[in-house]
Amino acid sequence: MRIVGVTGTLGAGKGTVVEHLLKQRGFAYFSVRDYLTEEIKRRGLPVDRDSMTMVANDLRAQNSPSFIVEQLHARAVAAQRDCIIESIRTVGEVEALRRLGSFCLIAVEADAALRYDRIVVRGSATDKVSFETFLANEEREMANTDPNKQNISACIAMADIHLTNNGTPEEFHAQLDAAMAKAEAAQ
Repeated sequence: MRIVGVTGTLGAGKGTVVEHLLKQRGFAYFSVRDYLTEEIKRRGLPVDRDSMTMVANDLRAQNSPSFIVEQLHARAVAAQRDCIIESIRTVGEVEALRRLGSFCLIAVEADAALRYDRIVVRGSATDKVSFETFLANEEREMANTDPNKQNISACIAMADIHLTNNGTPEEFHAQLDAAMAKAEAAQ
């Protein structure tokens, strides 16, 4: 069983990677965002980026920096097929997934203004923010020395595959396919 993790900046195209791999390769899919949304609703909190960050940090602090992805990994093992875990945000998550088996981490980045335009169109509960708030949210999640908190920049640095999503969907898919082929040939 192969596990592909996806990390990257806010609105860069992590979901686009997931959609493409699901369609092209039939992977099972597990989302940190969905897992956290379940927990947020269970706690009776509003589903927004602040709750996502607070609940994720709380779960990691109470259990371990890799707790959330370990829960998703257990679901992936039960599915008994290659899978994607979307929205890897801590170094502990990357390290745990590397220890647990065949793992490849994909990092996605794009220009900030383009990413903001994408989240406005996406319109999820966590996306209804100003450009300034968008940038502040990202800054808060980019670097942190606390192992229980988000450190997207460190996760990006640990990635096996680095993608830039500033072009068309077709260009991005071609870039992803080429990178996956290269990674698979190296295994």
